[in-house]
Amino acid sequence: QVTLVESGGGSVQAGGSLRLTCVASGNSYNMYCIGWSRQSPGKEREVIAAIEYNEKTLYANSVKGRFTISQDLAKNTYYLQMNDLKPEDTAMYYCAGNVVADVCELDTGRDIWGQGTQVTVSS
Repeated sequence: QVTLVESGGGSVQAGGSLRLTCVASGNSYNMYCIGWSRQSPGKEREVIAAIEYNEKTLYANSVKGRFTISQDLAKNTYYLQMNDLKPEDTAMYYCAGNVVADVCELDTGRDIWGQGTQVTVSS
């Protein structure tokens, strides 16, 4: 059974940075696609970044230029570097992925989800 575990959330002031980490375990092969999503109370879940096994990356406009998704396939680990954080980035952040899929897009349905890590940005 494949599991994803996020870490790295916390509280930071506006303009600060955080790096989220997602570790995959239980998979015999590298994940085909990993995405980072976020959700804050009263708002819909937003997919903000995705990375395919071949390094193709995608970003939502809300984070483009500030967030960077990356992967270390040898470690089965995925990262979301978040810079220039804003109060509106406050949310629970989730790592989710697919072992196999036809495509890796922002709106690709994810099969496996982590438990989430909270990010709070104060002004």
